[in-house]
Amino acid sequence: MDKKEPKQLIAKASNVESLIEYQEGSVVSRTIIDKKTGTVTLFAFDENQGLSEHTAPYDAMVYILEGEVEVTISGQPITLKQGEMTIMPANEAHALTAKTKFKMLLTMVKS
Repeated sequence: MDKKEPKQLIAKASNVESLIEYQEGSVVSRTIIDKKTGTVTLFAFDENQGLSEHTAPYDAMVYILEGEVEVTISGQPITLKQGEMTIMPANEAHALTAKTKFKMLLTMVKS
């Protein structure tokens, strides 16, 4: 990804959901901010797509822009819908499965 691309979003209004499109049978991502202290990434998941269980060394906040997803954190499933969010703690196993097509904003805090 071109490191200059996110600068195009500075000093103008942007509809977050329109910055990424769904692709059939896929998970699509777009990095909005990439700094040493953290990242902000947009994701679009097609229905029934997901991310298998994994861990990350940093806390992350998931905010659902549209659709519905099941997020499992340390074996505990929770369903999130548009306008809802959760925190995925550092070093805790987590996974995501799209119940419908959904878009999310992932904010990872590295410091």
